Amino acid sequence: MSEHQHEHDHSAAGNIKFAFFLNLSFSIIEIIGGLLTNSMAILSDALHDLGDSISLAVSWYLENFSQKGADKDFSYGYARFSLLGALINSIVLILGSFFILSEVIPRLFNPQAVHPEGMLFLSLLGIVVNGISVLKLRGGSSLNKEVVSWHLMEDLLGWTAVLIVSIILIFKSIPVLDPLLSLLINFYILYNVFSKLKRVLNIFLQGVPGEIEIGNLQQKIENETSALSVHHTHLWTLAGENNFLSTHVIIPDQFSKEEIIKLKSEIKDLLAAEKIDHVTVEIEYKNEQCESEDCDI
Repeated sequence: MSEHQHEHDHSAAGNIKFAFFLNLSFSIIEIIGGLLTNSMAILSDALHDLGDSISLAVSWYLENFSQKGADKDFSYGYARFSLLGALINSIVLILGSFFILSEVIPRLFNPQAVHPEGMLFLSLLGIVVNGISVLKLRGGSSLNKEVVSWHLMEDLLGWTAVLIVSIILIFKSIPVLDPLLSLLINFYILYNVFSKLKRVLNIFLQGVPGEIEIGNLQQKIENETSALSVHHTHLWTLAGENNFLSTHVIIPDQFSKEEIIKLKSEIKDLLAAEKIDHVTVEIEYKNEQCESEDCDI
């Protein structure tokens, strides 16, 4: 790993560490403030922030751990441990959101008085705290950092909504706005978390990256190189960043060693342009008996 990469990883871990302590401290303030103001919207975001704090702690540890290189236990290295942080983060937020929904729905039918001035103060503090965290974590390249950054951005939007509602409540008593806002915040969180969880699970289950189509890749190789045909192609991603591909390529029987080396180089250059980082090519001669079950793929 280069010196620049070491510095980048250290900086990323340091930013996550900063965001963790900032959000954990604010989560405690939120819980106390939510109870004092009797606001379900604030308690909803408090639980959300607490979930973010837990995920930030896990992400902080796993982001460092994921930088370990390949060894006898993990031949691909430890990159997927970073992805594990995104999975844990998503599950924590889903469970927290469902718990808050069970508390919020009854309040829709039986609204309770809240303290809008306290909500206003906490919303301003929430916007500042989450805004700083978002700035610290912006530009993350891993899915782990992307999930955490998105959740912090959702917090920022949530507190902006609380600010607007608190101002309305100061001038007009509409207590149902608080649980209604909490409901909207949680539905928004669940929608985004489920979409990201789907992507995380697709990577863990070695699904084909969504932006790449295997058939198109095979056709491209056949059209732009001297390969006769391509089959038995497998494509997966390690942690949402590095894509891996293995494929069988059929060549004419008379191909020389130099021609094979040239063909492999052409295929790797072609696939590099399609964001495939690691390519394994198995060469088969035209009259060679194919032993795989999907030679026609």
